[in-house]
Amino acid sequence: MLLVAAPIVGAEEKAALCEVIDSGWLTMGDRVRNFEQAFAKAHGAEDSIAVNSCTAALHLILQALGIGPGDEVLVPALTFVATSNCVLYVGATPVFVDIESTDVPLMSLQDAEARCTARTKAIILVHFGGYLADRSAWQDFARRKGLMLVEDAAHAPGLREAGTFGEAAAFSFYGNKNMTTAEGGAILARDPGLLEAMRQARGHGMTSGTHQRLNSRTPHYDVTMLGFNYRMDELRAAIGLVQLQSLARWNEARRHLVDRYRRLIAERCPAVKVPFTAPRISTHHLMAVLLPAGLERQDVIDHLRKRGIQTTIHYGPVHQLTLYRQLCPGVRLPRTEDFAQRELTLPLHPGMDDGDVDMVVAALADAVVAEIAVGAVA
Repeated sequence: MLLVAAPIVGAEEKAALCEVIDSGWLTMGDRVRNFEQAFAKAHGAEDSIAVNSCTAALHLILQALGIGPGDEVLVPALTFVATSNCVLYVGATPVFVDIESTDVPLMSLQDAEARCTARTKAIILVHFGGYLADRSAWQDFARRKGLMLVEDAAHAPGLREAGTFGEAAAFSFYGNKNMTTAEGGAILARDPGLLEAMRQARGHGMTSGTHQRLNSRTPHYDVTMLGFNYRMDELRAAIGLVQLQSLARWNEARRHLVDRYRRLIAERCPAVKVPFTAPRISTHHLMAVLLPAGLERQDVIDHLRKRGIQTTIHYGPVHQLTLYRQLCPGVRLPRTEDFAQRELTLPLHPGMDDGDVDMVVAALADAVVAEIAVGAVA
């Protein structure tokens, strides 16, 4: 089965893990700190915070920014549910915003403006598929409205522009991302004070960690804020340090594969559309395509699976999930809903080659032609 996503791990990661095990120190220590500094350097930042997930990163950011009960946060519904869950974690209310268009499935500025109220305090921008939102436009909007700007950059590790939009950015290293630590995440923030507050909150709000106390004169610590158990361990940091060395090369491989996908789909399967037709900075995390309206998507999925090709969907709109239908009844986002009904994610990872892309496009073309024929007969 050609998978939608596949981590690239091997001898170097194994060796790095063995070094950690042989060291006898498994929890947060020197490797975590080295990974934080290396990740920051890769993004042109002064420092970063390593955590155990992108969800933890988003939660820490909202908590540190003082978002809480009575506040509203603008979020897209075309995202993983963690984006809006983190708003609930701090007691605030997520306000779902439609996408710009099916060609640009990023949060719409116009719809965001329409959904602002006196209680709106922040915006969480999601760089869907690794394609960056319009930084200057959103910065102008945030300044004009007096809002804080947060990036959900789960799909965008390796782009120096990511993390430069507003107050802070959250990244993911989950197993299907452009680089992985199995589970894990990181935070970039411009304000050193904000960064240090989140660093302390990551470890229960303690004024020192176990590794720090090992190298100090006293075993005592204090707790000066509400904190969480969001630490990254040495094993994951060791994997991350290895993965970072290949991230730029892997992102470039993704770009090449996406360029080939775009060309072949336009030639062999013009009824299928590939979003982001205009050039845009991207890590090319997802190969999302839009099937023709009225086509039975499940039949296309089944056809490709029979040919040994996995596909998936990004995403079922968050506002239509059972929890959020109950919490936010009556929300209608027509462009998001149209995109989500027709979107299909094809395999894309650096372990693929041109032949894999050719195979996927050939199978997709066969499936779409067959479905169109069935529809015409019906």
